[in-house]
Amino acid sequence: MDKREMQYIYQDGDGYVFMDTENFDQITIGKEWAEELMIYMKEGKNAQVVFYEGKPISLELPATVELKVTNTEPSVKGATAAAQYKPATLETGLKITVPPFVGIGEMVAIDTRTGEYLSRAK
Repeated sequence: MDKREMQYIYQDGDGYVFMDTENFDQITIGKEWAEELMIYMKEGKNAQVVFYEGKPISLELPATVELKVTNTEPSVKGATAAAQYKPATLETGLKITVPPFVGIGEMVAIDTRTGEYLSRAK
């Protein structure tokens, strides 16, 4: 087994194209086993791809990613994190819940293992 740092370049019809950050080789990872993970990935971001006998078999995302909020209810002035959470859609299409003070256009940190909001991105 071999693990390589690879950069997500773009989505192709049948999969997702990644480029090796060392030798610039490109591979396509099939939608059938990577699609649910790709909701956390933006073009230009890195992930670990695990290979077995030269073929990609697994995709390991970073523990957290930063994504932009593209749709949510308006921010509530004076709201605190202890208040009720509200639904939000992020730039990759991921749907999560965020605290009421988070607004459209803000960057948020997401835990890729649970899909949960962690904090505003700095």
